[in-house]
Amino acid sequence: MNLYKSQAAPLDWRLLTLIPGLKLLLHILVAGRYGYFRDELYFLDCARNLDWGYVDCAPLIGYYGKVALLLGGSLTAVRIIPAVAGAGLVLLTMLLARRMGGNPFAQALAGLCIVAAPIRLAIDGLLSMNAFEPLFWTGCIYLLIRIIRTGNSRLWIGFGVLAGLGLMNKHSTLLFGFAVLVALIFSGERRELRKRWIWLGGLVAGLIFLPNIIWQITHDFPTLEGLRNVAETGKNVQLNPLDFILQQVLLHNPLLLPVWVAGLVWLLAGKGRRLRMVGWIFLTLTATMIALKAKHYYLAPIFPMMFAAGAVAIEGWLFQRPKIRFKLWPKALILLYVLAAGAIIAPAILPFMPPEQLVAYQERIGLAPSKTEVAHVGPLEQRLGDQFGWEELVADVAFVYNSLPLQERARTGIYASNYGEAGALNQFGPAYGLPAPICAHQNHYFWGPPERDPDNLIWLQWSKEGVQWYCKEVEQVGEHFHPWGMAEENRPIYLCRGLKQPLSEIWDDLKHWN
Repeated sequence: MNLYKSQAAPLDWRLLTLIPGLKLLLHILVAGRYGYFRDELYFLDCARNLDWGYVDCAPLIGYYGKVALLLGGSLTAVRIIPAVAGAGLVLLTMLLARRMGGNPFAQALAGLCIVAAPIRLAIDGLLSMNAFEPLFWTGCIYLLIRIIRTGNSRLWIGFGVLAGLGLMNKHSTLLFGFAVLVALIFSGERRELRKRWIWLGGLVAGLIFLPNIIWQITHDFPTLEGLRNVAETGKNVQLNPLDFILQQVLLHNPLLLPVWVAGLVWLLAGKGRRLRMVGWIFLTLTATMIALKAKHYYLAPIFPMMFAAGAVAIEGWLFQRPKIRFKLWPKALILLYVLAAGAIIAPAILPFMPPEQLVAYQERIGLAPSKTEVAHVGPLEQRLGDQFGWEELVADVAFVYNSLPLQERARTGIYASNYGEAGALNQFGPAYGLPAPICAHQNHYFWGPPERDPDNLIWLQWSKEGVQWYCKEVEQVGEHFHPWGMAEENRPIYLCRGLKQPLSEIWDDLKHWN
């Protein structure tokens, strides 16, 4: 099989429709289950306050959230957006396998691997920039392979467009760009550095990213400050190199390990070594993530290209064996194996079952997802636990608020200690007649303080001693508890009567960027 023939491998449009359609269907079936994830509530607030940047995320997330609000803002409307992105990634991975020389079997295998990967089931079920990140990275790899195979250096302009949009989606695209540069330098493709097109592509990426750079400068680089705070407080779980690699095996389905390992071998030492640069990108990015103590899922966006390479390698191995070369059953067996691998994992990731049954199933198959942040504790992993309790919290606050005498109620605000609480109050509070929350966490800091100080505050999550630092009188007036929610949200609710200082004077003390 000539992997570098001038004409691309054939396409089977039935497969290109069926497999991304399966991915989309899986997420649509569970889109309305459980509740809004903490970060989704925050991103909807970002959508209500569109800007060229946010403390802890790049600007495109606000536009994804804006689309969700235009669709009605329901849980299903929010979740359909990442589901479409996930289906798009399956399609793009299949096209990438084709660009690497794979025929319809390799394309189908690559697409099914994305469907069966636990991390993709988890991420593509929630609205976040993480659902879109692999689209930009994989699109860049697709163009890079075309540059390598055709010598058409003008494609660096398209690469720059995708890279710039990737930066506007999530800043970790800088690490991807660094890996591409290192791979270029240490591969036979370094000749591209002597051509103007790659530098023009870099200029295009920089121009697209420029609005966020200007926002960072005019706001004194809040993202860097937030990252420093995370490092200093030890917020994230840090993994040693071996554990980091083991997490990649778990995140991408242990049963699929042979596929992406085959892809790495094929790229570095096999018949795909004409694309060796792609393998070096993977190794460089992996080493960089380990060195930076990154969260384990930060490497996930690079795996679609590894599954595509692995699918082509497996197809080539089958093609070289005359006895099975033209037989259907070996290919069918491999595809059924991948489908079975996904079918085993999916009920432990997607909320098909009530939480108690889901937890039992995770324990039964030995798949209890690891924590990524130290402080989050609850009966469910954070991704699921943070989908419970938000409507109930707002109802608890509304009960306290509406229990106050009418005159006192008009002079009472609500202080939310984190963006999840603030987002929940903005999402559900209007139905209860609640005022907009006051919050100084992450980008909410820039959206406050209120123009007029309330006399009293219903204060969430803090300890009584902490609230007393700012208030003349403090009384516990309620308590929120949800059995499946995160432990940090199951806290007393306080009523602060009389602020010792105006909020505008203590706003910097309340600022919390982590």
